[in-house]
Amino acid sequence: MSDESVQHGDDTAPAEAPTRNRAEEGPFDESEANPVRPYIDLGGVKILPREGLNLRLEVEEQSKRIVAVGLDYADSTLQVQPFAAPRSTGLWDETRDQIRDQVRQQGGRVEEREGPLGAELLAEVPVVAGGGGAEKRLARFIGVDGPRWFLRGVIGGRATSDPEAAARVEDLFRSIVVVRGGTPMPPRDLIPLKMPQTPGAA
Repeated sequence: MSDESVQHGDDTAPAEAPTRNRAEEGPFDESEANPVRPYIDLGGVKILPREGLNLRLEVEEQSKRIVAVGLDYADSTLQVQPFAAPRSTGLWDETRDQIRDQVRQQGGRVEEREGPLGAELLAEVPVVAGGGGAEKRLARFIGVDGPRWFLRGVIGGRATSDPEAAARVEDLFRSIVVVRGGTPMPPRDLIPLKMPQTPGAA
């Protein structure tokens, strides 16, 4: 259990902070996004279309609200969720602890490592196969803290082990724009997502 990369009090964050310059590298805040790029507007996030990208919205059955955006790309999956966060501190350190506990409770294995987006978790998560036996599925949990928001991603498929697919999915994650909005929201609340309006879509 190493806590060498845990940093608090971001006023004096060292230059070698794990996520480097988020405002330049992404994911972006709405105020930093290029206004002329043809983003798909999903409410809390905007996605930049690209060749080979397939977009799905994940809907909670009871409430019928959209709870996540699923992106299929480079033989991989990327599920993203934007959350409201406190102005002064991020949520990713605390969220990693919660994910680690959940995976272990399910009988999975998890390790923390430093990835291109900063600290991330690589997990082997048990899934029940069709024959009744459990198999393990690899998943990468990534997260980036922005101004008053936190963007969480879960990567599956080739990008969990193949460097080329990983680089393409990481680039996709970095291109996402988070729209926090001015409405007061408790920290950790999901920023509302909506169906896209795609005028001119073929």
